[in-house]
Amino acid sequence: MKSSYLESIEKQFLYYKMLGEKAMEQLGEEQLFWQYNQEANSIAILVNHIVGNMLSRFTDFLTTDGEKAWRNRDTEFENPFSSKNELMAYWDKGWAYLIDALSKLSESDLETIIYIRNDGHTVIEAMNRQLAHYAYHIGQLVFIAKMLKNEEWKTLSIARNKSNDYNQRKFLNEKDKRHYTDDL
Repeated sequence: MKSSYLESIEKQFLYYKMLGEKAMEQLGEEQLFWQYNQEANSIAILVNHIVGNMLSRFTDFLTTDGEKAWRNRDTEFENPFSSKNELMAYWDKGWAYLIDALSKLSESDLETIIYIRNDGHTVIEAMNRQLAHYAYHIGQLVFIAKMLKNEEWKTLSIARNKSNDYNQRKFLNEKDKRHYTDDL
């Protein structure tokens, strides 16, 4: 049986995966490669970096340093993709590594020390670190998508001026322990 932490962290990761996907679904292929300037990241570059990090961190998660010798972080800030399909296949690969690593964890693993660049972390600390890192970059991804879509943007959260409607719907439910993403 999974601990409440493991259930919660998995739902949090999946929530950010969903946000990234719903943002990218709204864009045309060329928009995924748009850069504000040469120093700015495109969505494609953000995906390349996020997935590169996932592959490194979650390959042999409990047994090897999270910064693999084969990882070349600097090239993650270049665009290797030629199509949206290629980009999305890579996105799916990274998330599959993460979810697979999570599925293998148990309560007894949570205080295990793992290393990222020789810095020791408990599994909980490492998971929290990765969640914050991915949320940071997926927030950037969503912001770029929202700018590109402008008035055509379909919100990914509570719509502007709809907070009261959302709250009314939520307060119709009986009080119960549930994750806030359960009804998204």
